[in-house]
Amino acid sequence: MCKKQVEELLIKGGDNPKFREKYNLVPTAEGFVELAKEDGFEFTVEELLAVVNESGDSFATYGNPPKRSIWWT
Repeated sequence: MCKKQVEELLIKGGDNPKFREKYNLVPTAEGFVELAKEDGFEFTVEELLAVVNESGDSFATYGNPPKRSIWWT
């Protein structure tokens, strides 16, 4: 499992608002994973959702512009 890759992306997004904004605009988990691959992260939708769920967060967006409460600081 590439749990470490998911965690690294969530930490990077927590530290970098521009990086986080780019991902918050992606409406689906599949698109999120594809964008992550373009940025050098390798994991599946299932791995992403497992890490998000384990931390008690939800992948759903809220607000305008869209935001997610998945980012780690």
